[in-house]
Amino acid sequence: MSDRKEFRDLAPPERFHEVIDSLPIDPGTERVGLADARGRVLAERVDATIDVPGFDRAAMDGYAARATDTFGASEGDPNVLPVVGTVHAGAEPDVAVEAGEAVEISTGAVMPEGADAVVVVERTTERDPGDLPDRSDGAGEGTERAVAVETAVTPGENVMLAGADVAAGERALGPGERLTASEIGLLSALGVDEVPVRARPQVGVISTGDELVRPGEELDHRAGQIHDVNTYAVAAGVEAAGGDPVVYPHVEDETAEMADALTEAAAACDLVLTSGSTSASAVDVVYRVVEERGELLLHGVAIKPGKPTIVGRIDDAAYVGLPGYPVSALSIFRTFVAPAIRSAARLPPAERAALRGEMALEERYEAGRRRLLPVGLVTDGAGGTLVYPVDKGSGATTSLTEADGVVDVPADTNYLAAGEAVTVDLFSPETRPPSLFGVGEDDPVLSQLLDRLDRPRYLARGTRPALRWLRDGIPDVVVLAGPLEGKRIAADTADDVGEGAVELGGWDREWGVVVPAGNPQDVSGLADLVDRDLSFVNRGTSSGLRTSIASALAAIMDERGIDRHEVTDAIHGWDHSARAFESPARSVAAGDVDAGLGLRATASKLDLGFVPVGTQQVRAFAAADRTEKPAVAALGEELETGLDDALAGLDGFDPG
Repeated sequence: MSDRKEFRDLAPPERFHEVIDSLPIDPGTERVGLADARGRVLAERVDATIDVPGFDRAAMDGYAARATDTFGASEGDPNVLPVVGTVHAGAEPDVAVEAGEAVEISTGAVMPEGADAVVVVERTTERDPGDLPDRSDGAGEGTERAVAVETAVTPGENVMLAGADVAAGERALGPGERLTASEIGLLSALGVDEVPVRARPQVGVISTGDELVRPGEELDHRAGQIHDVNTYAVAAGVEAAGGDPVVYPHVEDETAEMADALTEAAAACDLVLTSGSTSASAVDVVYRVVEERGELLLHGVAIKPGKPTIVGRIDDAAYVGLPGYPVSALSIFRTFVAPAIRSAARLPPAERAALRGEMALEERYEAGRRRLLPVGLVTDGAGGTLVYPVDKGSGATTSLTEADGVVDVPADTNYLAAGEAVTVDLFSPETRPPSLFGVGEDDPVLSQLLDRLDRPRYLARGTRPALRWLRDGIPDVVVLAGPLEGKRIAADTADDVGEGAVELGGWDREWGVVVPAGNPQDVSGLADLVDRDLSFVNRGTSSGLRTSIASALAAIMDERGIDRHEVTDAIHGWDHSARAFESPARSVAAGDVDAGLGLRATASKLDLGFVPVGTQQVRAFAAADRTEKPAVAALGEELETGLDDALAGLDGFDPG
């Protein structure tokens, strides 16, 4: 009898929110010093124990005096007062102000006894003591300074009274307030050196799977090993949500080991997050452990990506099992888990940002589950926002960085039309479309040119997809490679760049067959691939290099009078294709194959042998309505003035 656990009734997203929000995530409170208090949430009320300020102080530089001695003063008829002393900030006054006298005072200084106002220095003029009027009471006699007061002031003017900011016994800050620089400044003024704050939820982060290897460790690709993406990505999300991530070693898919790891994490943390091992297959053991050690509340959510999500409790800790694929894991985390962590930390909901745009392409998929569709943004020639799908599958980690947000598609929708208005929930309020959006060939020269631009985004999809995207009006720039004739790709693709594009410039690159160092098989050209039993790695059909080798093989077809399939079927590995331009050469370097399609520059970089076959044009084209975009213009300028620098040191590259 099978021990598979089937997904039966998938919980609607609303139910998932309810259950996760009800989880007992309570980190309690702690006391922290002011140096560590920024961003924390106050757990208790703080009352002032002293007056702030604790004394009457001058609010401006000027002269402390009795307000009655300034009455009637004006610029044309000032009141001249003797200056009987000076008071600086941080010093106790050693002088008192009698009727008809003034004291020079600095901002923040203690008001001297007898003074009740300050005349700002800009409304006064130094005078000779001889200008003092005769006084029957003898005030000012023997003074060496005098000041002309050119304006009248009222009692208390330019003076901050003791307790005017905060008075002793007053409520200064209340529980739930998030401590920013302003609040920390107030606490400092009150003399508070540590405060009670809401503790950060301790969140255990555990990735599961026999295939995982931590970044920095060597991978065994033959054994299907991959780097652990989720641990650090989820931990970063926990920290951003106000939690304190506790990273545990990854756990293999074995019930006893999984049980020990989850029990250990549950004892130390308020919330435990795992990723992977949550689906319904027999190898996925997390849900069994949760059932045995705690309580399984939900298993499966009607949302894509993220269906195999688990919610439950292990001992006294809350538990959420995220899917294993990074896109799915982070989508579920952002949508359901991060809000729960923020709530436990008593932080307000994350600031949300959304914008409206138009779908650049139609998008079809099976209805039945709510979908969080990752999308990218690009500004069109008219300044509008185009929205394009970024959906390379839940296992594609580049979807995490190529997308700007998601379109929340209801469960009963299976079609978004090109041109349809949609709302994009941005990943961050700071998200904005890239300065330049390009699609096309991957190339080392292009990489250097893009490095010189501000915030470009480039998708190395190959020449054929680039042409399709250009025809659909999505990218600002496409970069094409192959036997180009003016603005046309080779006839075997029959794809036309068209009138809607403007050539910005380009370069030539030498291509051929990459072989091991020293060329031990003595490969001399493409004919050897056809006639000999040599293993070979090709590029994908979207690549311009694939177009070039197909064109070159046409000469062999014509010479021998055979058709294309006879030639390609004779090449051992013709259909074994790699996506990136260095990938075939790296297979050669690893000893996996005898030869691969590639560039001379790649062979030199990897210290491999190279058999030249031809030279290929690489050209950049801009959409005609985007040439005025600053980043497009900057790329054009780099192609004109900076190309030689980009080509320097690359074998087999020349200006086009």
